[in-house]
Amino acid sequence: MFLQKTEKYLFDDSYYVNSTFFYVRIYRWNPYLSLKPWFNIFPLKSKDVKQLMVLDLLFHIKNKYDSTITFRRSCREGICGSCSMNINGINSLACLKNFDPKFSQFLTIYPLPHMLILKDLICDLTNFYNQYRLIKPWLIREKKYDKNQIKKENLQSKIDRFALDGLYECILCACCSASCPSYWWNYDKYLGPAILLQTYKWLMDSRDLDSKNRLNFLNNTLRISKCHGITNCTKVCPKNLNPAQIINFLKYFSKI
Repeated sequence: MFLQKTEKYLFDDSYYVNSTFFYVRIYRWNPYLSLKPWFNIFPLKSKDVKQLMVLDLLFHIKNKYDSTITFRRSCREGICGSCSMNINGINSLACLKNFDPKFSQFLTIYPLPHMLILKDLICDLTNFYNQYRLIKPWLIREKKYDKNQIKKENLQSKIDRFALDGLYECILCACCSASCPSYWWNYDKYLGPAILLQTYKWLMDSRDLDSKNRLNFLNNTLRISKCHGITNCTKVCPKNLNPAQIINFLKYFSKI
């Protein structure tokens, strides 16, 4: 009786950490369930999954194991910024972040830190885009137009266009703002790295004629001065931009 053979179905290789599996841990929360946030751990066989982008792994898990996993995605080419999330402790785009089971056996995926969560890996970016709207992200010309001028293009020289390099590439994925401690604690006052970089882009655009008002908007002590130069924003930017440097430029210009 005591030496009776244990039924095989009670145990499975997937319950143990071993070299034939790698493990994907995903943060879960559903507002329609009266449950605290939890983690789902998915053991996947290494031989079945070769080097993939994290977004492909999420699709693989959603299609084969759990269709209720929720995340944003759109372009899959690092252009829209929809699939921003925290991957192994670093904010990045799931469609640009690759994962190879040969080099790492564990993958942990969180939503962007210090953001309100709507469901699973989806954050509420309402405040983020409201701040973007505040900086008036469009070309502002003279109020009174001549009918003939409306039909003309707003041309730039090559040098003026070159000044926008390192600025226009920002896709508003919010990876930089979500990695900034100053933004975590002052999200209702401090604009954050992404929005300040966009502000600088419009200041540098030779076609825009409202630089004075844009600078006056930044003169509020909390909108820009809350940056303490931690440079987390630059480290995590998936487009290799330098928001920390841009914020220093803005601090200089706003004092003029």
